[in-house]
Amino acid sequence: MSEGINKSDLLNEINALVESDKIIELNEYMQELHPRDIAEILIELEDLKKTKVFEVLSWDLAGKVLDELDFETFSYIFEKIDIEQKKRLLDLMSQDDMVDLLSEMKEKEQLEIINLLDEDDKEDIKELLVYDEDTAGGIMTTDYISVKDNVSVYQAIEELRENAPEAETIYYVYVLDKNDKLVGVLSLRELIVSKPNVLIEDIMSESLITASVSDDQEEVARKVSKYDLLAIPVVDSQERLRGIITVDDIIDVIEEEATEDIYKFAGTSESETEYLEEDDVLLRIKSSVKARLPWLIVTLFGGLLSANILRNYEGTLAQLPTIAFFMPMLTGMGGNVGTQSSTLTVRGFATGHVDSKNTLKTIFQEMSVGATVGIICSVIICLVSFIWLKDFKLGAVVGVAMAANMFTAASVGTIVP
Repeated sequence: MSEGINKSDLLNEINALVESDKIIELNEYMQELHPRDIAEILIELEDLKKTKVFEVLSWDLAGKVLDELDFETFSYIFEKIDIEQKKRLLDLMSQDDMVDLLSEMKEKEQLEIINLLDEDDKEDIKELLVYDEDTAGGIMTTDYISVKDNVSVYQAIEELRENAPEAETIYYVYVLDKNDKLVGVLSLRELIVSKPNVLIEDIMSESLITASVSDDQEEVARKVSKYDLLAIPVVDSQERLRGIITVDDIIDVIEEEATEDIYKFAGTSESETEYLEEDDVLLRIKSSVKARLPWLIVTLFGGLLSANILRNYEGTLAQLPTIAFFMPMLTGMGGNVGTQSSTLTVRGFATGHVDSKNTLKTIFQEMSVGATVGIICSVIICLVSFIWLKDFKLGAVVGVAMAANMFTAASVGTIVP
């Protein structure tokens, strides 16, 4: 959001300009805003005002704003413009953002939009739609800069001048051989400072960090983060360059995956948030119940198992009612240890520190941690209960229960994820 102005102030200002029909002032005001800010405002505006605001945008700015819109707002605005405007705006949009929007449409709606594209873009978009949306192929774009390895620096720069306006990024130039196989990469800086008559194959770097079209987007995000890349090339099984993924898309992936992990920690799912902005309260309630109930049922059966175990010691509890003083603490400590273990395990899966190769090692580690902290806490509670109640046997029983409970909680908290 623009510095010093919050979303509410922007919305009020734009509403006032639209209602007073001050088109020139509205145009000037919109030109000063970031496309993302404009998109957020359009989403909030009433339908009739959406089109009025969108109509004052320059072509270039309008294309960038469409990249940022949600599916509903994009569809509404797109219905209100003529065929020629649609063609021009689609030509200005990023391919990966266009694919994200198309993936939410029905097949008939997809074809209507795809048929407005030129032949090259049409084939690229069709290819991108084939890939699963959570894979490298699903988030890549085919708007990249590539040159052949046998051309000179001068020829490469000329190609760059010609193709740069259509590219998602020009920071990296990818080098292909005669079979379109990716064989190298060089930065824009390396290209500019090299002598014009030098061949590309003599200055390119052959140390390539790539992603496969079928790689999970989370794995791609880890590679980009690990090697501090601004973009990563995506290749097929024959090592042919199919597209690139830029860092802005990687940030979206990281946010999406982190959000998914947080929902897992809370015992719900991201599907619950899909209906948060719905006016139908019953629909929102239904989605929340559907997301939370399975996890709560699992917890409920765990509680019933604990209750059944306690029932077998009903006589002991009757003879030693003071044990009941420690029961809330025992369950609470077990819950805390279980939450710690499950959180670390789920996050380990997300960051790649935990995988199929070290699953047993992770389980053993968390069980050992659970046993260790359980023993330490059991000794403390044993001493406290002895000082408090002057009953060593009771303290010993509570201590053993504490150790067993924390060991079990740590084990289950790790194994279940």
